[in-house]
Amino acid sequence: MTDSMNVPTAQNQPTSITQVGSSRLSRRTMLRASGLALGLPLLEAMTPAGRSAYAAKEALQITDASRPVRMACVFFPNGVIQPKWRPTGEGDQWELSETLQPLAPFKDKLNVISNLAHENGTAGRDGAGDHARGGSTFLTAARPVKTSSNIRLGISLDQVAATALAGQTRLPSIELGLKGSRNAGSCDSGYSCAYSSNISWKNETQPMPKETVPRLAFERMFGSGDAALERRQRMARKSILDVVRGDAERLMKQVGKTDKRKLDEYFTSVREIERRIEQTEAEDRASLPDLDVPMGRVEAFREHARLMYDLMVVGFQTDTTRVATLMLDTAGGNRTYPEIGVKEAHHGLSHHRNKEESVAKIQKIDHYLVEQFAYFLERMEAVQEADGTLLDHSMVLYGSGLGDGNRHTHHDLPIVLAGGGGGQIQTGRYLKVAEETPMANLFLTMLDIMGTPAESIGDSSGRLTLV
Repeated sequence: MTDSMNVPTAQNQPTSITQVGSSRLSRRTMLRASGLALGLPLLEAMTPAGRSAYAAKEALQITDASRPVRMACVFFPNGVIQPKWRPTGEGDQWELSETLQPLAPFKDKLNVISNLAHENGTAGRDGAGDHARGGSTFLTAARPVKTSSNIRLGISLDQVAATALAGQTRLPSIELGLKGSRNAGSCDSGYSCAYSSNISWKNETQPMPKETVPRLAFERMFGSGDAALERRQRMARKSILDVVRGDAERLMKQVGKTDKRKLDEYFTSVREIERRIEQTEAEDRASLPDLDVPMGRVEAFREHARLMYDLMVVGFQTDTTRVATLMLDTAGGNRTYPEIGVKEAHHGLSHHRNKEESVAKIQKIDHYLVEQFAYFLERMEAVQEADGTLLDHSMVLYGSGLGDGNRHTHHDLPIVLAGGGGGQIQTGRYLKVAEETPMANLFLTMLDIMGTPAESIGDSSGRLTLV
């Protein structure tokens, strides 16, 4: 069967269920039909054949190919209200702040880190444009050239890892967002819109385009790459699970009771994502019946964000990719949040000048965004893998390129690092590192944990200890 998908080189291509024996499934086994492909979660049947369940589990604990580390980076704009964000205490003797309370169920599986900074985000001789610099430095730690046309920045953390891991997964990385990119023109005091619209950069001059439509993100992850085929599938209202039903039924006959339960949970999750995507599309068609509207209801923030979080979970669960980024808004984003009673634009409110009412509204937004992030961690924690959960075997960076949006600071950035990185990160702590520690030092450590080390990135000066 020919396959037009963006897949690794031939010797590393995922196998079909029909190509493997019943005693053992490859970690790269996929369900295939009509040019579509659906990755599978890690199953007991993918462990070395002929071993006991205990021995297989022990083998998984030391087999990197069976339990890879995944990395997600989530960006939000405009900084935070620091007094409401900052935890109390230090080390493992600490308490979550008011803003971070939604993360309470995962307190033992994350680190909150204070005092990280992006020196290249500061004005220097470049003057205004802190939001553009905050977005562009977030994962690059590099200084953007102030221009509206000939952009120049640096490779981002996620793309360093994705480039090194190329060929090991179907997609080297997935870039998601809730608002489309503008890569032409000026968006912030003479800085190109590309700097505000993108956190993922393939190289100095090439930002990675992000997918904002849930349907298109889903099809990029599981589709054939044949737009006409996928359009016909949507018109027929066929789920990808319906298309690969034959392979799925054969697989169910090959695996044990535990794997059957895991597959049932996974298939239910995929079906639910498809159902929610279809629902948002139907709502768009109903609200604007006379217009050719885009697929996906982009204004429903909470559902949009959670769909994107769910897609990242499935992408990691199936080893479709090990690297993902999500922008909840562009740098300096002006989204409103009427669902929580905030009708004013986020960016405008961030210039609160310490007015009590405005500060309270910004803190409400900060808390609301953390609630959605907590949903992501909940979904990752629910996926069981070998000796732990998907969250245990991942790193999730959540933060902003500004510390205080009112003062446009680029130090003491609001940063949460969740997940155990496959046992390589000591969690459950509030880390107060030295003031003005380059955030790039954290990046070097994260790249080590991913198995993709680099000598330097941005303005790095060393590595940050996480054990």
